Amino acid sequence: MIVGDVAITSPVTTLGYAIELLPSSDFRPHLAASLTAFGNALLISYAGGVLLGLTLGFHRFSGEVAEPMLGALYSLPKIALYPIILQIFGLGLSAKVAFGALHGVIPVALFSMNAVRGINPMHLRTARVLRLSSIETVRTIVAPAIIPEIVTGLRVGFSLTLLGVLIGEMFASQHGMGFLLINAINLHDVKMITTLIFVLFLFATVTSAILLAIDRRLHVRV
Repeated sequence: MIVGDVAITSPVTTLGYAIELLPSSDFRPHLAASLTAFGNALLISYAGGVLLGLTLGFHRFSGEVAEPMLGALYSLPKIALYPIILQIFGLGLSAKVAFGALHGVIPVALFSMNAVRGINPMHLRTARVLRLSSIETVRTIVAPAIIPEIVTGLRVGFSLTLLGVLIGEMFASQHGMGFLLINAINLHDVKMITTLIFVLFLFATVTSAILLAIDRRLHVRV
């Protein structure tokens, strides 16, 4: 044995504690708090990112102006902005949602914008020659061209939004999975740490696998 239970628990112990922890009344409120914050943040990331990306994609000049700024903001460590988030929203759900959405909205917007830019101009000219209506053009040309790339952005946005919410809970919250994790780290509760990591890993892996399967299926069809 390289390390003992002081550093990491065995898979059997972790699984057993997870089965014991998940239905407990002490854990459920924290799980509900994280799911609420994550769901709201993900909705904002997806809706805001797609809307912003499509707008910038169809207005090329605005997109060329905004893209470097979005890229710079995307590369900035978001934790540096958390004090500003707290000043604006205060402690609580709103700050976690805002911080999570900040992580996810930019990649979704960038992927959506590039999806629009990737539409073949020849296809649009063909639609005009055939006198297709706007709805027919969107349904037959625009949507099939942009949806696969947008779904890729949604997959990336999912992971980053989850990361943002967890970081927000770790540093400025008394509820949620992130709070439980940082509290377990401070108390050196190895069993709780490994169990929470296992639960988060399982949730993120399963959901990402589903999104990846959808993403690949759409790209194959295109």
